[in-house]
Amino acid sequence: ANYGPNPICKGCLSCSKDNGCIRCQHKLFFFLRREGMRQFGECLHSCPSGYYGLRTPDMNRCSRCRIENCDSCFSRDFCTKCKPGFYSHRGRCFRGCPAGFAALEELMECVEGCEVGQWSEWGTCSRNNKTCGFKWGLETRTRQIVKKPAKDTIPCPTIAESRRCKMAMRHCPGGKRPAKTKDKKKKKKNLMERAQKQHSIFLATDKTSQ
Repeated sequence: ANYGPNPICKGCLSCSKDNGCIRCQHKLFFFLRREGMRQFGECLHSCPSGYYGLRTPDMNRCSRCRIENCDSCFSRDFCTKCKPGFYSHRGRCFRGCPAGFAALEELMECVEGCEVGQWSEWGTCSRNNKTCGFKWGLETRTRQIVKKPAKDTIPCPTIAESRRCKMAMRHCPGGKRPAKTKDKKKKKKNLMERAQKQHSIFLATDKTSQ
């Protein structure tokens, strides 16, 4: 039966002019559509977005997904597709993947990421493969990849890092001091001599004026 321009009773076993389908044919899902203050029943082959098909001995129904930000679900508590901008992970929807998992952008899913071990202790401070002879050097620490990611396109976190450090020994035992040290001493001596000379000139000038 048709009431008005739309076939609201399509697939119904029983239908009402005001409320639409009341009971559906076998294999179809009953869906209660709401439009403002009005609601009416429809019989559908598949449930719309945000609902899943619940089969019961009495009548198959479209039941709402109870998972936040879910577009379609397999059951009340398991989402199969999240809304745009959300990643699917174990039946739930997330803005960002949990720790230990990486985002697979093409499918908007969270997959097992790259797992790394603990950082090692910082290594010896060195520069140019030497542990002396300089004021500053670099020290490095590393960590191992414990588990490779599920996809080759997923990068692993940094497994080595370095930082600036101060050498334990500025001068190597038995080695010559850098030329810079001699230059500094020479400059200091020249400054002392210049200061003494200027002081002598000042004293001589002062005596002449008296």
